[in-house]
Amino acid sequence: MGGVVGGSSVSVSVLGLGSFGEKSANSAIPRRRCTSFIAKAASSVDQTLSQIRNSGVIACLRANSAEVALEAARVALSGGISVVSHFDVFFSFYGFKLFEFLVFSLEIVASTPGVFEVIQQLVEEWPATALGVGTVLNVTDGKKAINAGAKFLMSPVFVKEILNDVRESKVLYIPGAMTPTEIFNAYSAGAKLVKVYPVSALGGTQYIKALSKPLSHIPMVASQGIRLDLIGEYIARGASAVVLSDAIFNKEALAQRNYDVIHRLAHLATLQGNEAAKW
Repeated sequence: MGGVVGGSSVSVSVLGLGSFGEKSANSAIPRRRCTSFIAKAASSVDQTLSQIRNSGVIACLRANSAEVALEAARVALSGGISVVSHFDVFFSFYGFKLFEFLVFSLEIVASTPGVFEVIQQLVEEWPATALGVGTVLNVTDGKKAINAGAKFLMSPVFVKEILNDVRESKVLYIPGAMTPTEIFNAYSAGAKLVKVYPVSALGGTQYIKALSKPLSHIPMVASQGIRLDLIGEYIARGASAVVLSDAIFNKEALAQRNYDVIHRLAHLATLQGNEAAKW
């Protein structure tokens, strides 16, 4: 990919349709009509929020170059990573039977060069995607992310100015928080989803369970140090979704550009997240 420069932190969330059944013999309506019909069923913010909550997984990618970030993202997306939710919806629309609806989510972190250009490239390749930017700490970076096509912004802390700036937009802001007070304050200020960070250092699944008792009305995504085999437990104990980093984007595999490993881990995360989110 040419023209990739600079650096920041980005999350990519991809919203798309899965497999379709065969077109009926007398149907001349293109598939794009069916895709458009579903995409317009909810607002952008609610659609992104539902995507995350219904799928259970947000993948977090750290790379030392735009080239590696782009290729790893492509592998993850084509492997069906991130947030992949099978709604098992069966219906016909203009002769098409939709039987699988897929949602993907991916975060590319701050140290990666050229993140905005990477997002723009992914938008071209995956036009039905909802992209987000992570580690956003100020309004300026938030605006750049939105201009690049972001549909959600994510921070490790709560930046009220960002929340205020996106309030009237179609962008979902996911602030980070650690304590019950911080989580409650972020939600009360208008955040529809709060990232609990760093969750593993705070007690992992036990911490989420403790939070979910008094704060069960607040949607939370658990982030930091989460393994594939803990996806189900985190969600069962109260998390709406989890953020997975090395569990999918294995450091050794990235260093060696072994994308087959990433593809396999992404597939496993997808299956486990999808299964956990059903309950």
